[in-house]
Amino acid sequence: MAVSFKTLDLNLLKVFDAVMEERSVLRASQRVALSQSAVSHSLARLREMLEDDLFVRTATGMQPTARALTMAPQVREALRSLEAAVEQPRFVPAASTRRFTLAANDFTTMVLASPLLKILKAEAPAIDLIIKPVTRIDLAEQIDLGRIDVAIGVFSDPPSRFRTSLLFEYDDVLIVGGKRKLGRITNATLARMPLVVVSFGGEQEGAIGGFISERGLARRSEMYDRAALERALSESDRPPRIAVSLPHFLALPALLADSELAAIVPRPLARAFERAHAVTAYELPYATTPVEVRLLWHERIEGEPAHDWLHDVLRRTTEDLRHRR
Repeated sequence: MAVSFKTLDLNLLKVFDAVMEERSVLRASQRVALSQSAVSHSLARLREMLEDDLFVRTATGMQPTARALTMAPQVREALRSLEAAVEQPRFVPAASTRRFTLAANDFTTMVLASPLLKILKAEAPAIDLIIKPVTRIDLAEQIDLGRIDVAIGVFSDPPSRFRTSLLFEYDDVLIVGGKRKLGRITNATLARMPLVVVSFGGEQEGAIGGFISERGLARRSEMYDRAALERALSESDRPPRIAVSLPHFLALPALLADSELAAIVPRPLARAFERAHAVTAYELPYATTPVEVRLLWHERIEGEPAHDWLHDVLRRTTEDLRHRR
């Protein structure tokens, strides 16, 4: 009788494996949660299909035939593979040696890196991180290909294949070199200041309305609220002067030192600069639209324990930022 795998009931192989291991119909029935008669019936079906007794009842239990001994290792490995395929894989952070790849700009890296590394040291000391720049790469393509596990940034209406989660919100403030002592900033005062701003991509690089779009994913490139600034100074006798536009944030403290320049930056970054550099932050004379910094990942890794854990760690990393304005 020819055996076709297409018509084979896999439950018969589970019964076979249980009897092979237990060498008892009774214990095998308990193992697979079936009655003894159901196990016996399954063995009879498998014997008929394979044209072999498979097991012989003896005084010491069910003894496998040569055919059963040959089949057993392959059947067990196949069942284990199927189990691994359908069951949720376990992830133990403390024992894991995984490497995760994140995409982030220098602002989010600066405010997140230290608390993130503290959590990893305590919970997953052998996990490694690669942080790639969120700029100068085709971010959507890299996530689609699985080369980036999660991106951190400001995104506008991501395509349905991506999932997002809020990390924190921020607004803009003004920073100047620490030696300068300014009073309350007014629109008139601001209009006379040469400003430094950060933009990750200009109009010539495809930026529209402060966002760059690639493969349907639009990420913020203009890292200040240009529209709010222009509205605030619309009645001034001079438009805002953007004296310097940078592709990154980390050069700002050096540019502001001993100069008349002022920079518009995210509030969390201003706090970080004040702690580490001779920089002073001031409130802007106008309100800026709150900006949401979010995690973004591909839908195919939704629900995977390792990635769920990473997303939870990143949310815990930014808990303080969510409760401060």
